[in-house]
Amino acid sequence: MAENAEGDLNSNLLHTAYHTGDPQLDTAIGQWLRWDKNPKTKEQIENLLRNGMNKELRDRLCCRMTFGTAGLRSAMGAGFCYINDLTVIQSTQGMYKYLERCFSDFKQRGFVVGYDTRGQVTSSCSSQRLAKLTAAVLLAKDVPVYLFSRYVPTPFVPYAVQELHAVAGVMITASHNRKEDNGYKVYWENGAQITSPHDKEILKCIEECVEPWNGSWNDNLVDTSPLKRDPLQDICRRYMEDLKKICFHRELNSKTTLKFVHTSFHGVGHDYVQLAFQAFGFKPPIPVPEQKDPDPDFSTVRCPNPEEGESVLELSLRLAEKENARIVLATDPDADRLAVAELQENDRWKVFTGNELAALFGWWMFDCWKKNKSRNIDVKNVYMLATTVSSKILKAIALKEGFHFEETLPGFKWIGSRIKDLLENGKEVLFAFEESIGFLCGTSVLDKDGVSAAVVVAEMASYLETMNVTLKQQLIKVYEKYGYHISKTSYFLCYDPPTIKSIFERLRNFDSPKEYPKFCGTFAILHVRDITTGYDSSQPNKKSVLPVSKNSQMITFTFQNGCVATLRTSGTEPKIKYYAEMCASPEQSDIALLEEELKKLIEALIENVCKNGLIWRAV
Repeated sequence: MAENAEGDLNSNLLHTAYHTGDPQLDTAIGQWLRWDKNPKTKEQIENLLRNGMNKELRDRLCCRMTFGTAGLRSAMGAGFCYINDLTVIQSTQGMYKYLERCFSDFKQRGFVVGYDTRGQVTSSCSSQRLAKLTAAVLLAKDVPVYLFSRYVPTPFVPYAVQELHAVAGVMITASHNRKEDNGYKVYWENGAQITSPHDKEILKCIEECVEPWNGSWNDNLVDTSPLKRDPLQDICRRYMEDLKKICFHRELNSKTTLKFVHTSFHGVGHDYVQLAFQAFGFKPPIPVPEQKDPDPDFSTVRCPNPEEGESVLELSLRLAEKENARIVLATDPDADRLAVAELQENDRWKVFTGNELAALFGWWMFDCWKKNKSRNIDVKNVYMLATTVSSKILKAIALKEGFHFEETLPGFKWIGSRIKDLLENGKEVLFAFEESIGFLCGTSVLDKDGVSAAVVVAEMASYLETMNVTLKQQLIKVYEKYGYHISKTSYFLCYDPPTIKSIFERLRNFDSPKEYPKFCGTFAILHVRDITTGYDSSQPNKKSVLPVSKNSQMITFTFQNGCVATLRTSGTEPKIKYYAEMCASPEQSDIALLEEELKKLIEALIENVCKNGLIWRAV
């Protein structure tokens, strides 16, 4: 009898008017159960409803994802604020509506769709399936879709958008996030990630198109529509050919005695890094067998982020020792970031930070440009870029060498858009980076690219090897010439948005309303820049040169001792990140003194922020 009652409840759920006491929730439940055709995610909502879990239902159904620094990103599972079949269909319908408005030739030029190797059994959700549904929505509306037939590195999508002259593209990925997450990363026709106002306008269009259209669930279209094309072979060939533009020592590469170990962190990188090494004339790097093939559970690492350092590089470091390889290259699961480790003379590994690698890349790309430029090219036409929370080392190199350096807001979307502007104005961009191991050498792709970065590091190391110089030794030479830049980056975990807001509001109203702190412990603050409000005390009009970003919190303090420290909220995780850097002149060569000064300043910074009981993750 009880079984029949439960069966009746199951069959009647779709036809019930819900009375949870919350009209908004009742409407959302009804919509979900009507629209979701994925049995597993529909069942998740039915189970919550059956068990009276109204708070969880409200959390899942009464808010929607918004565009952060890397597109839409959330956990996979049921609910309008999660990544799943239905929310990807809704997002793509909104994209269609917005692109139709923006491009009269949308149906001639088409749209690019790529995906990584993520997946979740409990919600029957995988990047490949979500990519197919994205394609289906557009194919049902007679839009040509370039859908990659297998997983690709994230940089292949923005590259394909430009190469194929598509109006836009989407990559289904959550990059290096935890295994539960997935995402929907959008690229505009210029090959850069979308920035404002496109993100806000697309969200408005999504809100206007929440009910799935006829055909939106028809993923068979991917196999039957003549409008679906597979760009994999063509784009891979073109990409590898373009890669040769930043190869300067092919002959040397083919003869090098250096060995390289590469780990792809259970993601997409293995095949593509192998091909990139081939394009540069290298022997293939040695893969880490346990991490070479895709695994959505990331079974050998506690988190799939190579930025976490030696603890997550364990397998690759041990393999390198066994194979007598001095350099380890690690691409993150979607191969847009790169970590590098080098074995030192004391048999310990040096894992380079993003800022240290940028110092090497900046030196290398400029040195190669200088040696290969034709006589009439002016250095004043040359640019390098970095996000504002990244090391100022490129600024120091630019000041000495005569090229231009520019800062952007955090997130490679800002770098990509700015590079496009510079290229259209006849400028040459050699290198750009963000401190979280995101690098771009050359301008074939307008997003960070771990595949090209990996092979450029290999070439740099091989060149230095001919002079008996290691990467670490060359880094010291760069600092000796341009000034030591010692940085520390870490974060506080905070799962309570009001607490985060109160921390930043306290800094804006420190001793009195609208007054920022003048000291951090004993360290005098010279300037304050608040990107959230648009305030910058260093500017004559007190207005920030960088665009205002009201949706995220970010305050930068410049100290009298040459240190720069930024506090900002993460766009993808429940974190307050801090970035602190001591920028010394070449004359200041006492590293121990500079490190001690930075350490004390960070302690003062933590003392001021930790009053709020945050969980600190020490690097």
